[in-house]
Amino acid sequence: MPGMTRPAAAEPGEGPIFGRPGQAAVLTAGVVALTAVVFALAASHGIMARIQRVDDAWLRLMISRRTPPLTAIAKVFNVLGLVYVTLPVRITLAGYLAARRRWWHLAAFTAAVVLSEALIGPLKNIYDRARPPASLVATSGASFPSGHAIAASVTVLAAVVALVPAGRRRTLWAAAAMAFAVLMGLSRAYLAAHWLSDATAGILLGASCALLTALAAGLLQRHHQPRRRPPGRSARPPSRRPAAQARDGYGPEQEPSVKTVGRMGRMTWHDWRAGNGVR
Repeated sequence: MPGMTRPAAAEPGEGPIFGRPGQAAVLTAGVVALTAVVFALAASHGIMARIQRVDDAWLRLMISRRTPPLTAIAKVFNVLGLVYVTLPVRITLAGYLAARRRWWHLAAFTAAVVLSEALIGPLKNIYDRARPPASLVATSGASFPSGHAIAASVTVLAAVVALVPAGRRRTLWAAAAMAFAVLMGLSRAYLAAHWLSDATAGILLGASCALLTALAAGLLQRHHQPRRRPPGRSARPPSRRPAAQARDGYGPEQEPSVKTVGRMGRMTWHDWRAGNGVR
């Protein structure tokens, strides 16, 4: 109608972290189990000796394939994995999620980063593995697992879960994120900053942290956040009973039964006049 304004649409609430929690739980369980197997194998001295032979062969292959362009690209990945780059990126993503009031996604992203950073130091001290010789970049600390691979994997995968809605598009972005993490791991082995198994364990651990915290936050979100109704749909349809009662002339206690209506249908005009005192 003229002079009337349409009410503003309500701002949509925060969407679910996972559209299909069951599938997310299965995926998370598989990645976490694979990560646990890799770390358990690395703790066995006998199996680690066999893994070391594979690592030595891979390092020799990387050295034989080194070229100036590949080395330059690998060193760019080295810079991307430094804390001077990852920390501002993480703070920016967290600030964006807070500004959008996506608190559950922010919790999942922050928890993934904190968990991964809390695990790197203790795991390096426990395994205390020596790094490969003649690294092309500066390194410090033990070799297993790769901190660069962990940081890359957890940051990009947790960012995809936090920023991209669940669905096919998230799957594609997650695949691209893991491809980046794999390239980061390969660059560490190429530069002789880590063994190949160090990078593999780091990628898996970062992915496990991202998926595990996202799954936990998603379950808490489903428990605490009420389900949203589709727009334009009320909780209960309005009752039409009072209007019908007013139209028929019957109150709630006076509505005629089916039998009464049947008898009224058989009444003649003279019966009605006699019953109502009409002469």
